[in-house]
Amino acid sequence: MIQQLREDIKAIFARDPAARSVAEILIAYPGLHALFFYRIAHWLWLRRRYIPGRLTSHVGRFFTGIEIHPGAIIGKAFFIDHGMGVVIGETAEIGDNVTLYHGVTLGGTTWQKGKRHPTIGNNVVVGAGAKILGPITIGDNTRVGANSVVVSDIPSNSVVVGIPGKVVFRVEGDRKIALDKEFMPDPQARAITSLLERVTALEEKLNQPESGDGKREGDV
Repeated sequence: MIQQLREDIKAIFARDPAARSVAEILIAYPGLHALFFYRIAHWLWLRRRYIPGRLTSHVGRFFTGIEIHPGAIIGKAFFIDHGMGVVIGETAEIGDNVTLYHGVTLGGTTWQKGKRHPTIGNNVVVGAGAKILGPITIGDNTRVGANSVVVSDIPSNSVVVGIPGKVVFRVEGDRKIALDKEFMPDPQARAITSLLERVTALEEKLNQPESGDGKREGDV
């Protein structure tokens, strides 16, 4: 438990430039507090002490606003930044060096028992408000954009945005390869562009020279 706590504190120093001291992290980081409650609850859960495990988890939720089911599996150096509103389901599996921001949900899409929550690979960052739903897999080194809703498997080294989540970039070495020509589409911008194209076409038609019979070129 002490070794895990040290790794969690190191992860916070590495990923949050606002962290200034160990004392500040121990006192004022609810993500770390939630992990502490989770570690105890998970220990009880593995020993089939389900009610004490759920009670410990509930106490952690009360104090931090972060809900982690004691049955979830979480790797080392896990960091929840800000944390309020994070929900991690029972069968979720999270790899090493993963970062979640506030409002993230690792949820299920069925009432059936069994594996129903996501599996998150190593070195994944999930932006604020993102929802990753169902027994899907998010590959290593992936970035999930804020407020995205991901409901299908995502390969490693990807950048995912949108509803539903769509891979818009793949990272290969130092190169970022665009897979979607229109990154973060804007419906209002599309509508304005369409109107401008229509106005341009009408202006071109009006500016066409008239033929000898008084009709413009292109008129019937």
